[in-house]
Amino acid sequence: MALLKLVAPVKDYLWGGDRLVKEFGKKAIGSVTAESWELSCFPGSESIIENGEYSGKKITDYISDKGNMVLGTNCQKFEDFPVLIKLIDAKKDLSIQVHPSDDYARIHENQYGKTEMWYIIDAEEDAFLYYGFKRDVTKEEFARRIEDETLTEVLNAYPVKKGDIIFIESGTLHAIGAGILLAEIQQNSNVTYRVYDYGRRDKDGNLRELHVDKALDVTNLSAVKKVSRPEPHIGECKYFTVDKINLTGNITDTIKGTVGEESFLHILILEGQGTIKNDGEEMTYSKGDSFFLPSGSGDYSLSGSLEALLTYEK
Repeated sequence: MALLKLVAPVKDYLWGGDRLVKEFGKKAIGSVTAESWELSCFPGSESIIENGEYSGKKITDYISDKGNMVLGTNCQKFEDFPVLIKLIDAKKDLSIQVHPSDDYARIHENQYGKTEMWYIIDAEEDAFLYYGFKRDVTKEEFARRIEDETLTEVLNAYPVKKGDIIFIESGTLHAIGAGILLAEIQQNSNVTYRVYDYGRRDKDGNLRELHVDKALDVTNLSAVKKVSRPEPHIGECKYFTVDKINLTGNITDTIKGTVGEESFLHILILEGQGTIKNDGEEMTYSKGDSFFLPSGSGDYSLSGSLEALLTYEK
């Protein structure tokens, strides 16, 4: 069996909403659902296979049994599975934060660092996010503004709308703002250094931990430069490549492709419904579904109407 449908673990972080449950069919574990981890090999939060002989098992069990070559030749340069894909519903502002580079994270956290990209699925009117500094700052000014809570005065407030794409390199200070629903494709890491969290408390009434000293070590203090879109892809770096596809169900109602030996393919359905076929198998899909096709699984097709993100290693 090559075509694997995945079930995403979900996270109930305090800033989340309910759209992932109501619109994308995710299973709630609390009063809020902030994230669903659509393709995850991260320890303790692995995606679960829904169909076939591995039904109910972690995707890491499948990879362990079948061997790393199901990830493709382009993945063999990575020590661990390289990518983590999420849906994120920010009903409230996320903390202002930064992620370290691989070199720093390996030394201090025993994980990868985090470079990531966001595809904006939906955004309320006037929604925005923070993306780097709007001018150069010194380390001393950065530390002072964290201390006196004036940091947002020097951050680049970036308005967003449906369809926008933002690429966040490690070391870039950032925060997703309230009213934004997005897909995040990132390195397989959960290292986040918070520098400001609006004085919020967790479910036990404790202030959430900040990581100011480490953030001072890793943050790029230069004015942000937006990374250009890597045509024909919507996102590309050494950790992942992302394409977006659309089917109208009218003029074009089928897209075909091939999964070669170079890489696996992950398909995340953002809108629509229809049929997916691969390696002699056929399944229906709908909004919120997530599929993993191992390397070498050959020709596939998607029929119906959809908006989807395809992620692979190039």
